[in-house]
Amino acid sequence: MKILLTGTTGYIAKRLALQLIEDGHELVCCVRDLERIPDEIEDDAQCTFIKVDFLEPEKAEIPNDIEAAYYLIHSMATSSSNFEKLEKECAKNFKSLVEKTNCKQVIYLSGIVNDDSLSKHLKSRLQVEKTLKSNSYALTVFRAGIIVGSGSASFEIIRDLVEKLPIMITPRWLNTKTQPLAVRDVLKFLSGGLEKEELYNKAFDIFGPEILTYKEMLLQFADVRGLKRYIITLPVLTPKLSSYWLYFVTSTSFQLASALVDSMKVEVIGKNSDINDLIGIEPVDYRTAVELAFQKIEQNAVVSSWKDAVSSGRFKSQLSKHIELPQFGCYKDVRHRTVTDEQFTLDKIWSIGGRNGWYSFNKLWKIRGYMDKLFGGVGLRRGRTHDTYLEAGDPLDFWRVLFADKKEKRLLLFAEMRLPGEAWLEFKIVKDKLYQRAVFRPRGLWGRLYWYSVLPFHAFVFNGMINALVEKD
Repeated sequence: MKILLTGTTGYIAKRLALQLIEDGHELVCCVRDLERIPDEIEDDAQCTFIKVDFLEPEKAEIPNDIEAAYYLIHSMATSSSNFEKLEKECAKNFKSLVEKTNCKQVIYLSGIVNDDSLSKHLKSRLQVEKTLKSNSYALTVFRAGIIVGSGSASFEIIRDLVEKLPIMITPRWLNTKTQPLAVRDVLKFLSGGLEKEELYNKAFDIFGPEILTYKEMLLQFADVRGLKRYIITLPVLTPKLSSYWLYFVTSTSFQLASALVDSMKVEVIGKNSDINDLIGIEPVDYRTAVELAFQKIEQNAVVSSWKDAVSSGRFKSQLSKHIELPQFGCYKDVRHRTVTDEQFTLDKIWSIGGRNGWYSFNKLWKIRGYMDKLFGGVGLRRGRTHDTYLEAGDPLDFWRVLFADKKEKRLLLFAEMRLPGEAWLEFKIVKDKLYQRAVFRPRGLWGRLYWYSVLPFHAFVFNGMINALVEKD
């Protein structure tokens, strides 16, 4: 079956693509930037890739012979204050394009919307459902609540809270009830819903077997990790204070923290239906979902993360626009060393950041991360999705990977920290030399003052880093 897949680089779609390939389907994957094709499927014979931005439909060319499509575009982490309008416009343009094809079914992953008082994001999801309805194709909607899996936003936030805070003074929304669902079960619903006519033009709530409060989820998570945690809920924390609390303690952006707090005040309890029997699924409980997630983490086999989305940081434009280092109007710190063991150096470069640190003066990197967080930046807490693997679009502490190719022996990072300008960091091996280039393009007088204020630190921070990349202990 030929399937159109949107949101290809997103948390769910990236995993769903692998499942659909395994099921033998042919995929047409929509990406906004051809430099961000996931490595896992880039060379797969069952996949083709087309450049599509559904906010610019006039430039899009969708193949006429697609038979089904997945609409997996969301803007939970976006900083736009007008995301409802953007989501509606995106869905409208998608619908218009798909109606011109032979598509028989569109499957949309939405959110459970049974509460009388919905958050802005849940209202927007419901609006998208209504927009996607068509007389040209059948719409199948799966409505999920909290998704639990390695790399999911809710999982990583709970992990941050549990592993960092022995005692938590928390907002009262931790007593809100929800029905968490394992990400592997979400994928089973999405892939199992294909070509089932009994699901056409219907919406189904999909959820796990337990109703839990967020507090109970935190405590069960702690129990799985073998940690004793104490939680005290207070009624005095306002939504804004709650957002700041999540922002400073966890790896989330402030935009996502605000969206989550807004949504977490709403009970997410699903309506029973026969969907589990129709697809043949028995969802696992929350504890099992957490244990399965940690199996993936321990095997360094996390396929996707919410942090992979460019909107999780400050980067707004396509990666390809920044893939070459600028030459004019920039300040540069260029260092080189002779490489004695190329594989060793490449492995060290590809393992930089996250839990491995930056190999030199890590405390200074952490201080810079704290300062960035204080001024509304992403800080260091995002870490990295994999410990030893990088691809274009991946987050790397307060950097974004623009280019990563071991065959070309080049890694290029773009800074997402708060800066009065733009910054790049490149590692490249040419013959037997490693070149490390830090490039800064200042914005105005403050940008120039910033460069000279940090210049004294470069001598030992960057020098120590490049030495560590070529010297064996």
